Formats: sequence, structure tokens, C-alpha cells
Amino acid sequence: MIEIDGSYGEGGGALLRVATALAACTGKSVCINHIRANRPKKGLMPQHLHAVKAVSQLSQARVEGLEIGSERIEFHPQKLVGHDLEVDVKTAGSISLVLQAVMIPAMGVDKPFKVTVQGGTDVRWSPPMDYLKNVTLPVLDLMGYPAQMEIERRGYYPRGGGLVHLKVRPTPQLKPLKLTQLKVERIRGISHATRLPRHVAQRQADQASQILTKQGYDVDIDVEVNHDAMGPGSGIVLWSEGQGRVGGSSLGERGKRAEIVGKEAARELLFHLEKDAPLDRFLSDQIIPYLALAGDSQVKVAQITPHTLTNIHVAEKITGVRFQMDEELIRVD
Repeated sequence: MIEIDGSYGEGGGALLRVATALAACTGKSVCINHIRANRPKKGLMPQHLHAVKAVSQLSQARVEGLEIGSERIEFHPQKLVGHDLEVDVKTAGSISLVLQAVMIPAMGVDKPFKVTVQGGTDVRWSPPMDYLKNVTLPVLDLMGYPAQMEIERRGYYPRGGGLVHLKVRPTPQLKPLKLTQLKVERIRGISHATRLPRHVAQRQADQASQILTKQGYDVDIDVEVNHDAMGPGSGIVLWSEGQGRVGGSSLGERGKRAEIVGKEAARELLFHLEKDAPLDRFLSDQIIPYLALAGDSQVKVAQITPHTLTNIHVAEKITGVRFQMDEELIRVD
């Protein structure tokens, strides 16, 4: 059994999700100690528990210590089997973090299946669902990983209630990813507001579009307004289309002007564009497990973050591959 120190590096929930997901892919048992030891509230929180539980259901794993607050678990996977999953994270726990864990072993199942998750679609400290759909999935598609995502209902802090469906087909072997240049054809985006006036979403979009257009980019931002969420909220996600894919996003909150939300997203996107790398700093850690499973890959990222280094550490321990880094260039042989 592979022993993993859950306090390594940034020591958060990502280490737990990547470790159990890669264990499920490889069939190797892992023991994770000191889970989230660097966080104010140590141990498993609801969204971490639901992520591991979903991965265990796909891999028919036996799990010891799977309870709220637990700082140690043992994960013993068996065979990956495709079957529809329904996960309720409760309140505004992040849907995207649950799906990030499930998507890694999902490609190794024996038949197509669907995952339905309820919780928060647009919440702090996690990728918005529009980012996962329009940035992460298109890059995975380059590796031969087909998946379709539908955001049926949005969920914001604190009530959650969002609803997302992910359809996955088996992928026997990922294609290596060679992506070292960024070419931007246009900027796309989605500005959304729920149970709020339409002008909120429109002002977010207008501000972001104004900033990006001044920089010479062709910009097209959709405005989405609906009233079926459990609570009010807004946000905007932007991304590049062309060769490579980088994004930027921002969430609305009480007392925060819509123009500020649009400006934050545009500036984050411009930060990534100015780095001239085909993968942004968020994808730099999300892509690591897939590179480890594909092998023979080389990517340039906008920034190597602590999350990236942590995921590399875990991927190397479980898969046995070795990563090499030369500034922002990441290689795996």
C-alpha cells in the first residue's frame, strides 16, 4: 500500500482527490495520513467526503476512515465499472471539485455513464462550472477524452442547490498532449445572474468586453439570466479559443458592483494571455493526473503553482512516472 502524507505541499483537498482518483485508475491501494493538516479545519469536509465516495463507487473500492473530520483514510480500489452516479454535496459545496475527482477514473470504465451532482456551481475557492465546461473539457478532448457537461441549475453560496450532469464515455488510452504555444482567435464568455435584474449580468459582460476589446481581441460574451436557483448570485467566466485555452473568472457578491466583477475576470484573463502559455495557472494542476496517465507529453503553463507541485508529487508516487520542469515547461516521458 502506498503511503501519502496529506500535509505535503499545499496540503489541501486536491491531494486527497488526486490520490484516490489515480489509485482507482491504477488499482493500487493508498493510505493518506494528515488529511488537510494545513487547514484551519483539519480532516475531511463534506465535499471531500462526497468526492472520495463517488470515486469509490466507480472503482468498487473499500474505504476505511471515510467520515467527516477524518484525518486518515485507506482506499482499496477494485475494478472500474461504469454506472450512473448521483451525488448531493449539500448546501454550496463545490460541484466542480467533486467532478474533478470523478473525471480522472471515469475514462477507464467499461461503458458510458452519467454523473449528476447537486451543490454549488459558482462558489469561492473552486473552478466555476463554466470554466470546467469551456476550458478544462476542451483541453481533455485534445487527449481523446470525450465528455459532455450540462449545467441545469446554478447554485451559489450559501444555499447551493445547483444541478450539473456529466456524461462520460470510456477512453482506453489517453493521447499524449503536446501543447506549448498559445494562439488566440477570439475570446468567449458567459455572464450570468440568477434571481437578480438582467442589467447585473449585462454590466458584467459589458465591462469585461470593453477592457478586452481595447486590447484588440474579438470578444463574444453570452448573457444568461434566470430565476430558478435557490438563492441569488452572479458571475462571469471568460476563455480564449484557438490553440490552447486560458480562462478568467469572477463572482458577484453583495455590495460588489457588477462592473468590478467584469473587470476582475477580464484582468485575470489578460494575466494569462500575457504569459503567452496555452494553459493557464488553474489548468497547470488539473492536467497533471492526465499527463501522468498519458505519458510522453509536454505542455507550457502560465504558472507552476503549489497545487501543481503537489499534484506532481502524488502522481509520481502512484503512477511511477517522472515529471521534469524547465521554468513553465512541464514534461513527462
